[in-house]
Amino acid sequence: MRRKIVAGNWKMNTLPSEGLALAKDVIAKSAEVSSGVELVVIPPFTHLNEVTKLASGTRVAVGAQNCARWQSGAYTGEVSAAMLGAMGVEYVIIGHSERREYFGETNSQLYDKIQQALSSNLMPIFCCGEKLDEREANQHFQVVKQQVEESLFALDEQSIKQVVIAYEPVWAIGTGRTATAEQAQEMHAYIRKLLAGKYGSQIADSISILYGGSCKPSNAAEIFAKPDVDGGLIGGASLVAADFIAIAKSF
Repeated sequence: MRRKIVAGNWKMNTLPSEGLALAKDVIAKSAEVSSGVELVVIPPFTHLNEVTKLASGTRVAVGAQNCARWQSGAYTGEVSAAMLGAMGVEYVIIGHSERREYFGETNSQLYDKIQQALSSNLMPIFCCGEKLDEREANQHFQVVKQQVEESLFALDEQSIKQVVIAYEPVWAIGTGRTATAEQAQEMHAYIRKLLAGKYGSQIADSISILYGGSCKPSNAAEIFAKPDVDGGLIGGASLVAADFIAIAKSF
């Protein structure tokens, strides 16, 4: 059975006190969610130390939004995977579309980050997905294939099993547009087929693939019902504990 995961990416939102209050609310409401669903909150770096302390011993895991591609050194402003692991962080987002778009992160750099995450026993949530013009040009499969192959396929079988993949149609993030459940399933199945071609169907069938495009309480159940959708990487809706929990209850 693949893990069902609902992860909340808070992005650059909430002050530390607000983030702590939000995390407390999520933890308090987590008992409403089936024990078969893993909950992850992903605050800004400034909140991580306090939120990991708060979540320790609860069913809510903590992730980080990014990590450096280097282990240590003179990289002002960067945060290493080892630093995150030392705080009790369990997950780290790698290659979110905003990091690709605004910071120019490349597939080869993302591979380096995944290696750093795995070496510090963090589970990478690797993001992939196409922009609107790429989908309209019918290039969405080609784009995702290149992202997956160039960032993941140098990993060995043991390492790839530690990776969670999040498909995020970039055209559906923060735009109010959402991929249909059928579009989400189509791409999730395609990603799993790519994995099966490289690593075999047994490993491919064990990897959780999350949907990451404007998932809300109103559409989560329909999307999560699809056979290759194993949960969601939630943006705006994760900033309201009740909405985040409602999404997690949608399986």
